Amino acid sequence: MYFKESKGFPKDFLWGSASAAYQVEGAWNEDGKAPSVWDYFVRIPGKTFKATTGDKAVDHYHHYQEDVRLMAEMGLKTYRFSIAWSRIIPNGDDEVNEEGVTWYNNLINELIAAHITPMITLVHFDMPYKLVKEYNGFASRKVVDLFERYARVCMERFGDRVKHWMSFNEQNLHSCRLIYSNAEIIPEGKTLPEHLYQVAHNVMIAHCKAVKALRELVPDAKLGGMTTITNYYPATTSPQNMLFCKQAYNLVSLWVAHVQAKGEYPSYYTAYLKQRGWFPVFEEGDEELLKYTCDYLAFSYYRSNVLTEGTFDNTTPFADIVEQHTVSNSYLKATEWGWEKDATGLRIVMNDLNERFDLPCFILENGMGHREELDENGEINDDYRIEYHRNHIQEMKNAIFQDGVNCLGYITWGPIDIPSSSCQVAKRYGFVYVNRTDSELLDLRRIPKKSFKWVSKAFKSNGEEL
Repeated sequence: MYFKESKGFPKDFLWGSASAAYQVEGAWNEDGKAPSVWDYFVRIPGKTFKATTGDKAVDHYHHYQEDVRLMAEMGLKTYRFSIAWSRIIPNGDDEVNEEGVTWYNNLINELIAAHITPMITLVHFDMPYKLVKEYNGFASRKVVDLFERYARVCMERFGDRVKHWMSFNEQNLHSCRLIYSNAEIIPEGKTLPEHLYQVAHNVMIAHCKAVKALRELVPDAKLGGMTTITNYYPATTSPQNMLFCKQAYNLVSLWVAHVQAKGEYPSYYTAYLKQRGWFPVFEEGDEELLKYTCDYLAFSYYRSNVLTEGTFDNTTPFADIVEQHTVSNSYLKATEWGWEKDATGLRIVMNDLNERFDLPCFILENGMGHREELDENGEINDDYRIEYHRNHIQEMKNAIFQDGVNCLGYITWGPIDIPSSSCQVAKRYGFVYVNRTDSELLDLRRIPKKSFKWVSKAFKSNGEEL
């Protein structure tokens, strides 16, 4: 039975939705933008779903005014979007592209006029391709410095109106796969884990430099460290299975949040890496930079996983080992893509963050993908999406009002349909259908789904009408 709270959400609770530049904007080579790593990557045969690209995406670049109007109708109080680094500083080390700055200024102003709070993510897994080709991405400390310059440009140009910032989307993934850091060339004489965790450290230093820059340039703004969190359940009640789940949760999901909250590496992460000879090299000043902590802990949550009993060896990166022990949960329903829907898991995660770090949390992504086509009436009746969000919002409410968790907002992925991270259009998350397929752009018409009316009522009622 759901807990019935005695009071409602505060008036400043932020209901919103999110997207990523590459997946929404299109206009990949317009107005001075240079190729990003994704513009290069999608052209490699076999790398994306049906060889799709984000060249056009859903053409938000030319439809942003219409899209903002739809967001306002939806009741969004905030919109989280990422900046395309290669639209602001095309090659990462050259001059500022004023046309790119102008477009983001226009978007920000449009949002503010619609009473929607803009929220910026500086890097959502993309960067100028030149920084990958010449420097191997965040394997290079030069790229760390170039990121700081880029962050400062954005803060100087947009900080007068934007007061919520994220450095990296799902930063913990940088310690799981090199592709997220665009640093896939492993130096001679280095093992994969040595290289992976050094790159993850470089990204952490880049993040801390962004925090330092924001404190200097926009002191009234807030920066949230962002992690993606998957809740893990043991397949059995064996003590070893319980221990393995605990270790997996710490290493995969929470070590980054620990640094962002406490300003130092957690002891479990330090011990794990040092025992294997994988602890990263610190440059002078790194320890001091780590002390630039965040204002709140932001995270994405989509699912939970069940893990069988396992151990961490001395040769394999921890994310690979966890993946090898992941099995399905017979108590939960999953999407077509195998993501198990677990609203209670969100409540568990919120409680854990609250107990560990005593900082406000902020749910920055939550949603489910589903294959959808217009019916004979030209409609999408997505009751399954309504049920998904209703259940997760209710468990968030239980965490806040029954468990005492301090939470600042709830943001869905995303407001309208956009290609997934693999450029798959068929995996739709939005409350608005965009008329295109994986093979055809069609007319890109925006068509509100049944869930559009529901989320509008839920958000405009401040979470009272679910």
